[in-house]
Amino acid sequence: MGSAEARAAEPAPRLAGRTLVILVVLLVAQFMLAVDFSILNVALPAIGTGMGLSIGRLQWIATAFALPAAGFTLLFGRVADLFGRRRLFLLGLALLAVASLAGGLATDPAVLIAARVAQGLATAAVTPAGLALLTTAFPEGPLRERALGLNGALMSAGFTAGAVLGGVLTDLLSWRWAFLINVPVALAVLLIAPRVLAESRPDAAARERLDLPGAITVTLGLLALVLGLTEAGQYGWTHPAALPVLLLGVALLGAFLAVERRAAAPLVPPAVLRRPTVRLGNLIGLLAFLTETSLVFLLTLYLQEVLEFSALAAGLSFGVLGLGTVLGGTLAARVIGRLGTRGTLLAGGLVQAAATGALLALGPGAGWLWLLLPATFLGGVGNMLVIVGFMVTATAGLPDREQGTAAGLATMTQQIGITMGTPIMSAIVAGAAPAHGVLTGIAIAVLANTVLVLVAALASTRLRQRS
Repeated sequence: MGSAEARAAEPAPRLAGRTLVILVVLLVAQFMLAVDFSILNVALPAIGTGMGLSIGRLQWIATAFALPAAGFTLLFGRVADLFGRRRLFLLGLALLAVASLAGGLATDPAVLIAARVAQGLATAAVTPAGLALLTTAFPEGPLRERALGLNGALMSAGFTAGAVLGGVLTDLLSWRWAFLINVPVALAVLLIAPRVLAESRPDAAARERLDLPGAITVTLGLLALVLGLTEAGQYGWTHPAALPVLLLGVALLGAFLAVERRAAAPLVPPAVLRRPTVRLGNLIGLLAFLTETSLVFLLTLYLQEVLEFSALAAGLSFGVLGLGTVLGGTLAARVIGRLGTRGTLLAGGLVQAAATGALLALGPGAGWLWLLLPATFLGGVGNMLVIVGFMVTATAGLPDREQGTAAGLATMTQQIGITMGTPIMSAIVAGAAPAHGVLTGIAIAVLANTVLVLVAALASTRLRQRS
C-alpha cells in the first residue's frame, strides 16, 4: 500500500485539550484579520459622506491598509523568527486593537487613514507570526494539514463575512462599527493567548544579524509594487502613477535578490528560495489568490452592471462561495491524506478551472444565477483545496527556526495575489467593454482567469509527491 493510501486508512487526527485551545485562539485572530480586508468595502460611500472624503480620496482607505499589509509581511516574518513569534503576535494584536479604536472614533480623515495604516502594519505582524505559531504547534503531517485546512477555510470565510458584515453594520448601526468590532475580539485573544501559546526560541546569535539592506529593499519594493498595482486598478496601466512605480518595485525586488546572495545573514536564506516546494508552492498560491479574489470582482460587475442587483444582494450572492471555501477547508486534510499534496493541488486546480470555465456561458438574464451559484460553490471548494495544499507545501520540510520566514513568504504571496487580481481583470474588462459590451469584457476576463488556474494546476505537476 502506498504512503498516501496508508495515511488515508488511518483514523482522522483529533484535536483536544490545550492543542484545541491553541488552534481556536490562532484561528479567531486570523479570521478577524481576514474580515478586516473586506469589511470596509461596502462602507466606503458612508465613510465618504460622514468624513467629507471625495470619491478619489476614498480609495486611500483601502490603499493605506494594503500597502503596509503586503509590504512588511516578509520583514515581520523574519523578525518573528529572530525575536519571538508569540511576542510579535501579541504586539500586533495590541496595535490592531488601538488602531481599530482610533479608526472607530476618528473625526478627521488624517486620523482615519493613519488608523488604516496601523491596521495594515498589525496585519503584517500578526498573520505570519500566527501562521508560524500554528505550523510549529502542530507536527508536520495530518494534524498540521487539518489545522491549515481550518485556517484556510476561516480566512476565506472571513473575506466573505467581511463584505456582508460591513453592509449590515453600516445599515443598522454606523460605519464606525466596522472598526470598533475588532476591539473586543482582539482584547479577548490578548487575554487568552499568553496562557496557551509558547514562545519560540530564537537563535541568540542571530538576533544581532537582521539583514537591514535586504529588509529595506524588499519592503520598499513590495510597497512600490502594491502601490503601482493599486494605481493601475484606479487609473489604468499607462498612468504615470502606475507603470513607473511598478517598474521601480520590480527593480527593488531584483536588488533584494542580489543583496540576499551576498548577505551574511539574509532575510530570506537563498537555500529556502532554492527549495522547489517554496518556489512552486508560492507560485501556485499567488495564482490561487489572484484568480479567486479577482473572480469575485468580475462577478460583482456581472451582478451589478449586467443583472442590476443592489450591492447588498450581490454581496449575499457570494454566500455560496463562502460555503464552498469552508467545505474545501474542512475536507482538505482528508484529500491530502488520500491524494498527497501534489494530487490535491492538481485536483483542486482542475475543479476550480472547470467551475470558472463554466461561467463563460453566463448570459444577460437573472435565470443564469442557476449556473453562477453552483459554479462559484464548486470553485470555492477547489480553490480552498489549492490554498491549503499551497500552505502545506510552502511550509513543509523547513526547520522550526525558519517557519516565520516561510510564513512571511506565504503571507506576502497571499497579499500580492489579492492585490494583483482586480487591476489585471479590471484592465481586461476595460479594454474589451467599449467595443463589445460589459458582458463580453467580463467573459474575456473569466477566460483569462481560467487559463491562470490551469497554469497553477500545471505547475503543481512539477512538485514531488508528498506522502
